[in-house]
Amino acid sequence: MTSAYVLNGPNLNLLGKREPEIYGKTTLADVERSCLEVANELGWDLEFRQTNREGELVDWIQEAGQAQAAGDAVGVVLNAAAYTHTSVALHDAIAGSGARVIELHISNVHRRESFRHLSYVSPVAAGIIVGLGVAGYPLALRALADLSERS
Repeated sequence: MTSAYVLNGPNLNLLGKREPEIYGKTTLADVERSCLEVANELGWDLEFRQTNREGELVDWIQEAGQAQAAGDAVGVVLNAAAYTHTSVALHDAIAGSGARVIELHISNVHRRESFRHLSYVSPVAAGIIVGLGVAGYPLALRALADLSERS
């Protein structure tokens, strides 16, 4: 069965508790449930993961890229959180692995601090969803479906 990866970076384990005025009250477990619904509808397995470690995200992106190359995955929904703005390693992992990535941000990073305006992920992402809250996750999975059908 084909898989989709939903990879979450640092502090997203605190979703629902951390700054609810910015990120809302929905938990990461709630997000996973909504993603599972879409994955099931599309006939996919779901690899839903969260880490606070940059290297682990790099490993997972490479894994997803290999699975995609083998025809076993459609790509990655990546909420790299703070690593979006700091990680050349994530940029290189996406570019090097060939993983199809939809970059996702819960908040509108362009309405926030200027350091959040820079993304090392965007130049190698197939698409970007920003500022739609956790509703962006299912939208990103549907975007992966559309992109995979076109390729």
